[in-house]
Amino acid sequence: MGVNSLVDEIASRHLLLWPISVSIGIVACKIVYEFTGLISMLCFRGYTKLTEKSKVEWKNRGFSTFHALFVAVAAFYLLQISDLFDEFSYDGSIVKRSSTLSETVLGVSIGYFLMDMAMILWYFPALGGLEYVLHHGLSMFSIFLSLVSGEGQLYILMVLFSESTTPFVNLRWYLDVSGQKNSKLYVYNGIALFLGWLVARILLFIYFFVHMYLHFDQVKTIFPLGFYSLLTVPPILSVMNVVWFWKIVKGLIKTLSKARHSR
Repeated sequence: MGVNSLVDEIASRHLLLWPISVSIGIVACKIVYEFTGLISMLCFRGYTKLTEKSKVEWKNRGFSTFHALFVAVAAFYLLQISDLFDEFSYDGSIVKRSSTLSETVLGVSIGYFLMDMAMILWYFPALGGLEYVLHHGLSMFSIFLSLVSGEGQLYILMVLFSESTTPFVNLRWYLDVSGQKNSKLYVYNGIALFLGWLVARILLFIYFFVHMYLHFDQVKTIFPLGFYSLLTVPPILSVMNVVWFWKIVKGLIKTLSKARHSR
């Protein structure tokens, strides 16, 4: 097989893989959105008493939880269990490795962010303010660049693993609107959110930057737009994570103090 034929074959595979995976992400979010509403109507008495806007957010958080669990498990597998990013398993730059699975995960994630961004803008600002628009915009931009170039997927997957904190954020909201802010589950979830955020969005980002520094000779070989995006987008996201972490800490202190006085 000639070089041109090989390039055409790879291009054809990507032309199918990328739109299919993005479409799967969008369709999966829609299915989970509707399923969340149906299950909630049957199993949660308080759901029917919510306003229409709260019902929309309730279902929206259902598919954001689904996406978070999916990408967290997939990223953990690709980063820790598979040998795709093992420095000693393959020759060549670690920042230029990709696979059909990693590209599928990134495509599904883009589908989620497109769906969620569309809802955020449609119901703005009920589902999130400008910080969510910024977060989703930067995330989609970075994932798209990594997907089409096949470069930097190691770092994109690290950032996607930080979505593992989302289920705790969503459970906190569910308990709040359900009138269970004084429950033990709310307190335990607050502690889990604090620990999860500390590990997945603070310590992991520190490791992220250390890894980039130690492999900067490889990072520099990434195409220019991807290289400069890697130098700017993660620091912006990390600042947002620190700001949100400070709010989580203040909320946890308030919750623990309230729980102590209620004994």
